[in-house]
Amino acid sequence: MSALPQHWDAELRAAFSFLTRLPVSIATFTVTLAQASWAFPLVGIVVGLIGGIAYLIAASLNLPPLAAALIAVAATILVTGGLHEDGLADTADGFGGGRDRAHKLEIMRDSRIGTYGVLALIVGVGLRVTALAQIGGGWHALGALIAAHALARGIVPAAMHYLPPARDDGLGANAGRPEQNIFLIAAAIGLVIALFGIGLRPALIAAVAAASVAAVIGWLAQRQIGGQTGDVLGAIEQGGEIAILLTAAAWA
Repeated sequence: MSALPQHWDAELRAAFSFLTRLPVSIATFTVTLAQASWAFPLVGIVVGLIGGIAYLIAASLNLPPLAAALIAVAATILVTGGLHEDGLADTADGFGGGRDRAHKLEIMRDSRIGTYGVLALIVGVGLRVTALAQIGGGWHALGALIAAHALARGIVPAAMHYLPPARDDGLGANAGRPEQNIFLIAAAIGLVIALFGIGLRPALIAAVAAASVAAVIGWLAQRQIGGQTGDVLGAIEQGGEIAILLTAAAWA
């Protein structure tokens, strides 16, 4: 296994292009999202860095930690276009309001948001903001944000590998299933970044917590709709992010 995939530059651009709204040029070499998924945690570094810088600026203006944390989370949502938050909301709506598998998938595809989705977003954003405010300390918050966004995205390729697509079309099916070496590279990169961001013991605990959350969401998805969709993957990323930030806050 080589240290990096053969077309790593094209795959890195593809990952940034899909996961963020940053102006990234697409290489002429066509890659699938599954092939590019090893780079997901590298995208997380940039997203977390942007959120961390927003936190530092807010803190330098003597804003209270809760306000600085809310600004930081809002910055990360802006740079990703709310991609993962949308997945969390749609998953909550589908799992909570659907009568059967077909109805759940229909709800998840609907662009409108329901009660379960709104509640999931309130709880999800609330937990991230309060955890970040507890971490505080400016640079500590920066490290925690980078760790959370990198490690949470590093877990998603494993979910893509182990969970079958619930539909024959849509993101979950079209993205493909990463090979084992790809999702292992993603997980390793995410963990190494977390080690630098929040320290050895918190990073290891956070990794276990995030993986456990991903396993629970994956289990629910398998039971509810027979596999994963793009929305389920977004919910897994959000669950991981929350778990990692809560772990970092507990060690703050």
